[in-house]
Amino acid sequence: MAPRDNPQQRRAGVLLDEDLMLAFDLAPVGLCVSRDRVIQRCNAAFGEMFGYPGAELEGRSLECLYPSHREFEDIGAMGLPVMQRTGVYSDERIMRHRSGRLFWVHVSGRSLRREAPFACAVWTFEDISTRRPVRVDLTAREREIARQLLDGSNTKQIARALDLSPRTIEGHRARIMKKTGAHSAGELIARLIGLG
Repeated sequence: MAPRDNPQQRRAGVLLDEDLMLAFDLAPVGLCVSRDRVIQRCNAAFGEMFGYPGAELEGRSLECLYPSHREFEDIGAMGLPVMQRTGVYSDERIMRHRSGRLFWVHVSGRSLRREAPFACAVWTFEDISTRRPVRVDLTAREREIARQLLDGSNTKQIARALDLSPRTIEGHRARIMKKTGAHSAGELIARLIGLG
């Protein structure tokens, strides 16, 4: 049997298990493997992004990284049908650092099996807070509405997605505008993405 670190194999371009683990561990973005939304393995960039030693997160629910239980549930409910249909899901959302600080993160995931997408999935997390800082204190519902506004959804689409009336969404949107000091829809978007 050939030794594990065979120089001939390396020259031939054969990736060894150690190479694959090195790529996972040293990736410049946060990587996480989850089973039923519980962290199985994550890399150093993932742990650093959220303020934890990576090993401390292993075996914990991803919920610990969300601002609230409701946001964990809502994003799961929105992502599940998309992953069942396509096998992949991505969005930009507000998440919580160990210190309690909230920050924007771009998240992308791929499931092992479409029929049970949360059974096993691989996720990338990228901290986008430098280009999209959290500047106002929003409630969980307001954060969800802000996230969907930034995704380009209109009031009716948001109401349908959250199973609320358009009038309720308008009320939340008005409160978000007041908190951000925005006077128009365009100004609100600019303030939410950190340009205003």
